Amino acid sequence: MKKILGIIFPLLFLGALVASWFVYPNVYGDLAAKSRGMYDIYLGDKELKKSRLDKAIRFYQQGLELYPQHERGWYNLGNIYVAYEDYFSALDAYERAIAINPSFIAARMNLGIIYTEKLGDFDSAIEQYQAILDVKPKLLNIPYIYNNKKSTKINKGLANYNMGVAYKQKYLYNGADNRTYLNDALDAYEKATEDLKKDYDSRYNYALTHHLLGHHHEAGMNYCRAIRLAPMQYEAHYNLAILLRELKYYRASLDEMQKATLLVTGNEGATNRQRYVFDVMNEVTRFILAEDESNQIFGAKLSSPNEPAGTKGITYVNGKLVATEALDKAMMQNFSTCNAAKIFKEEITEDYTPRGKVRVRE
Repeated sequence: MKKILGIIFPLLFLGALVASWFVYPNVYGDLAAKSRGMYDIYLGDKELKKSRLDKAIRFYQQGLELYPQHERGWYNLGNIYVAYEDYFSALDAYERAIAINPSFIAARMNLGIIYTEKLGDFDSAIEQYQAILDVKPKLLNIPYIYNNKKSTKINKGLANYNMGVAYKQKYLYNGADNRTYLNDALDAYEKATEDLKKDYDSRYNYALTHHLLGHHHEAGMNYCRAIRLAPMQYEAHYNLAILLRELKYYRASLDEMQKATLLVTGNEGATNRQRYVFDVMNEVTRFILAEDESNQIFGAKLSSPNEPAGTKGITYVNGKLVATEALDKAMMQNFSTCNAAKIFKEEITEDYTPRGKVRVRE
């Protein structure tokens, strides 16, 4: 009896499958297509890891035609299109991923960057970044295993940073008379610095936007903060030197310009950028020489009497930088020390109210 039942039940099950196949052929057809599509996308993932992009594209396209609801497949395909600089195809791929999952932060971030950097569609970029900020992520905390609070904060900071970039680009494209976009950029950069406290780019661009708005105190203080975060990046040194030159603190300006020159020389060699830095430094040097001559003849001083003295510079032997551990430490200390901070703390304070808010000058 058991043997008979053992034969009957499998036959009944098989008969039910065959009957359901005839009754619901579309269901089985969809499942088969989905399975095949997922497998092709899996093969695309493997080819992408091996950097065989042509093969990866072919597998992704085949897989997504069979299974178009695979959001990660569209996202990876978009990334490959970016690598080939096919930005319109990338936009289509990212938009398809977002249509499937509106909370797909990475796809929205990449979409916003393309709109800003490649297509000049700043409003569309800002729309994507705002959508990221509007997402209410579910915080997941498994003690000692996983906590997504930090990653959520980083995503928010990056969205604000990129939004600041879009607003600043919009300002540049729409003319320097329209300061509204600069104020919007300033707000976005400020929020970015709150979430990305150790990020040089956020702090530097926050300082630069203050500089463009004429907020000398906040610009100077934040250039110094950026320098402390990344002493070997030349931009903050250079722009701080420009700000100090505008304010007629020529010796302090020369100190920062010398640092910028050394960094540009070490990173890029004799480039047009380096030569431009040299030209600015020479101009500042002429002001200092004129100041020294004025001191000798008239006993006058063009700069503030409280301006901090410049650093002693870098030690060289036979015209070459001595590579010792002590010197490396001294160099890092020299580049990370912002002597001009005292100027902005004690003298350049006209942009600073008692409540610590910057007055925007329209």
